[in-house]
Amino acid sequence: MRINSDQLFRQLPKQLMPLYTITGDELLLALEAADAIRHQARQHGYTERDIFTADHRFDWSNIQRWQSQSSLFGERSILDLRIPTGKPGKEGGNAIEALCQNPSADTITLIMLPKIDKQTQTSKWFKALDHSSVMVTVDPIEHARLANWIQQRLDIQGQQIASDSLQFLANKVEGNLLAAQQEIKKLALLYPSGMLSFEQVKNAVLNVARYDVFSLPEAMLTADTVRYTRILEGLQGEGTPPPLILSTLTEPIRTLLLIHQALAAGKQLAQALKDSRVWHQQQKIMTAAVKRLPPRLLLQALLHAASIDRIIKGVAQGDIWDELLQFGLRLTTRQTSMH
Repeated sequence: MRINSDQLFRQLPKQLMPLYTITGDELLLALEAADAIRHQARQHGYTERDIFTADHRFDWSNIQRWQSQSSLFGERSILDLRIPTGKPGKEGGNAIEALCQNPSADTITLIMLPKIDKQTQTSKWFKALDHSSVMVTVDPIEHARLANWIQQRLDIQGQQIASDSLQFLANKVEGNLLAAQQEIKKLALLYPSGMLSFEQVKNAVLNVARYDVFSLPEAMLTADTVRYTRILEGLQGEGTPPPLILSTLTEPIRTLLLIHQALAAGKQLAQALKDSRVWHQQQKIMTAAVKRLPPRLLLQALLHAASIDRIIKGVAQGDIWDELLQFGLRLTTRQTSMH
């Protein structure tokens, strides 16, 4: 059964299927579809999850061993199989056909593929997936539909903008849905619900200071106390909203915790970085930060972030900017991680 991502979100609450395939090159929609499937699976008791990334060095017998181990312990599990090249090879094709022929009631299998060319669509393994799985296609949003897509996302966070503002925003993101989603989330952090003016949208999109916001976590992760303090003072002087700053700082901390968990489970660092979706350009910084910042310190930072959030919302007392400074200083102090 072939469906698009919108149809998937309507179908998931009604029935959870044993095998899903997500195919296409629209990364944001693929990630959201996968997250929705995993969330629904967890709601049905599939609490264990294992991720396999099948590159050209992948040993496909790992899948068979995983299935045998899962059936032995009888736990409800999610098998998350990613094939970035879309070319599993002969051994991989056979393994995929076996997955289609022998679905387990204790396993939800999620296979993620890029857009598949017409020749590969005629292969036995792809035909098996097409026949046996719910195949979710995630195609790019055409420019003509992009403004409507942006408005739907804004509706979810209780915001509306006029047609000229919508077109302005659509033109600025140039069809990049990840960039569009970033701008949409930024509007939620900057402004309350309701109708947004063109000036508000333009200032949010064109505000050069936002690049300083995203430089702040880099200063924190690289233990550059002077730079962190200078950027934070500049953001305060420019009136940058504290919720945007706090959100930007906490995201890499959560990612670092996920990497620590993966390392503790025996995964290699390179695989942990890939599974946590760390961009190639950020891997050097995150690698150094993992070695420097132990999990206990990262957990303390998240608790501190929660207390800052309460101050921002007015339900707790404190100086927001001093707390944001102390938050960064806690993590720019040099530490040695213990595994």
